[in-house]
Amino acid sequence: QVQLVESGGGLVQAGGSLRLSCAASGIISRFIAMVWCRQAPGNQRELVASITSSGSTNYADSVKGRFTISRDNAKKTVYLQMNSLKPEDTAVYYCNIPSTAYWGQGTQVTVSS
Repeated sequence: QVQLVESGGGLVQAGGSLRLSCAASGIISRFIAMVWCRQAPGNQRELVASITSSGSTNYADSVKGRFTISRDNAKKTVYLQMNSLKPEDTAVYYCNIPSTAYWGQGTQVTVSS
């Protein structure tokens, strides 16, 4: 059974940093694509960052230059380093295996002004 578990969220002041982690279990292959998405209250879930099995990355325009997605294949963990956080980054952040129904439970990120 595939499980994704996010951690690392919290409350931070604007300009601060957080590092989110997404640990995957039950996946046979270590080399899979992963994405981070977020959903703010009243908004649709949006793609924040993605990383392919080969390590290529892509970011939403709103986070380019501030967020970095990375992976540790041995640990089956994907990270999202978030710097220069803004109040508009406040949301529940989820990790997902693209084109599957595998989602984590989400971790809350709140950025105060």
